[in-house]
Amino acid sequence: MDEIMNVLPHRYPFLMVDGVISKSGKKVVTFKNVTYNEPQFQGHFPGNPIMPGVLILEGMAQSAGLIMLQPKKIPLFIGADKVRFKKPVKPGDRITYEIEIVGERFSMITVNAKAKVGDEVCASATLILGMKDKI
Repeated sequence: MDEIMNVLPHRYPFLMVDGVISKSGKKVVTFKNVTYNEPQFQGHFPGNPIMPGVLILEGMAQSAGLIMLQPKKIPLFIGADKVRFKKPVKPGDRITYEIEIVGERFSMITVNAKAKVGDEVCASATLILGMKDKI
């Protein structure tokens, strides 16, 4: 967790990555344990809690920011293409984020991102991130 918080500026309740499973070259695999006590479930949706798609997308973007693990830089989420939500995520699920760099240009990276629960893909996207110097 310290490694994550040294790179990402996010903190609870907006930190969407709990740990790093693996990191090698242009790939990173991270996870988030989805729990009932998270604030979004008070209103999304009472009696049928579902993780908001935008928070799954944010988790993919935060994971992509960890690919470079540069403590002197802040990863910035610049854009998303081909975003698809395929399966609902519920409290008690563990989301695994699989991120792979598919392009690099200047201080930006393009990644293919997948969010999975077990072996099932629940969301996918192509994301663009930039790196900015910390002040």
